[in-house]
Amino acid sequence: MDQIDLSRAPLCAAPDAQPRAPRTPLPRGACDCHAHICGPAVTYPYGAERIYTPPDATIESYRHLLATLGLERAVLVQPSVYGTDNSAMLAALRSAGRGFRGVAVVEPAIAAAEVAALHRAGVRGVRLNLVDRRAGRNAVPLEIVRALANRIAPFGWHIEFLVNLDAALGFAAAIADLAVPIVLGHLGYPRAGARGWSAAPAFADLLAMLAGGRCWIKLTGPYRISAAADLPYDDVDAAAARLVQAAPGRLVWGSDWPHVMMKKPMPNDGPLCDLLARWIPDDATRRRILVANPIELYGFGADERITR
Repeated sequence: MDQIDLSRAPLCAAPDAQPRAPRTPLPRGACDCHAHICGPAVTYPYGAERIYTPPDATIESYRHLLATLGLERAVLVQPSVYGTDNSAMLAALRSAGRGFRGVAVVEPAIAAAEVAALHRAGVRGVRLNLVDRRAGRNAVPLEIVRALANRIAPFGWHIEFLVNLDAALGFAAAIADLAVPIVLGHLGYPRAGARGWSAAPAFADLLAMLAGGRCWIKLTGPYRISAAADLPYDDVDAAAARLVQAAPGRLVWGSDWPHVMMKKPMPNDGPLCDLLARWIPDDATRRRILVANPIELYGFGADERITR
């Protein structure tokens, strides 16, 4: 890490290396649907155009987190620091084995043969980051997205957008006729923050997309939209509750480990996980969101679980 240029991309804080078990145990088969593997940087160098530099967050450290939290399935999402080079994520999938899936970042003109190879490796979707870009923030490159959707649709994949939904005018209309499901992170990732989000016009658009049956929302990164400096990020509660009430069959949860670009005190993952008990007090609904929904979205087999 000492040899990496940090002048344009400062080093992020590391996650808490001593995660605690959640007070409310997770159901058997629970899935973390959003985590990133970063590094080792000496083996998988970060892209020169990145806007942050993560500390190494390896598959070994992540598996320790999963065991501590009691998670039996996981989805690795390609971080922006690697661009379209999915090597680190694919290596992690190979070493992790059963119970893991991936979401890749790919070139728009990716060939069907490469999609097939990624599918065999465990990838089930592609990610488009519309936020961390130097131009065109939150704008949907519609023709590119439509062509990519058509290319991946035969494999049953989805497109995951990182987008500030409250700042993305016309987003719902832009993605309405895509040939694949879409996934949105961080409860819609409102740029204006969580306070008042559940009453915003864009949140009503979000509920309408969920009602259409082709959209999924990740209950992830509450610290990214909360005005609070630390747990429990209770200004996120209203939006989470509305989503759980409106569309429990279209929600998944993720840890967002290793919490890159964290500008607040680093939360311990056990208490962070315990927000689920507040957001989803009903055991059956929590089991649906943590177990059944990830099986449907990511195509896990009923017997595919992480081996310890």
